[in-house]
Amino acid sequence: MEISELDGRNRNDVALDLYVGVVLKKDQVSGEITDGIITKILTNSKFHPHGIKVQLDTGEVGRVKVIYDED
Repeated sequence: MEISELDGRNRNDVALDLYVGVVLKKDQVSGEITDGIITKILTNSKFHPHGIKVQLDTGEVGRVKVIYDED
């Protein structure tokens, strides 16, 4: 799976059912990425400098850092 050119800071690039990598609140210092599928978009603004906040299929909440290509 490859990393997409899309930017996780723009809400237009983030959609339900996308496979993404997020940084959870507890991992902000280390920057550890947690992968999952978006089930809910929590940020209302069109842009957020630290990434759009989403909820994954695991129930975890984090900010999108990586959007993976579907290929």
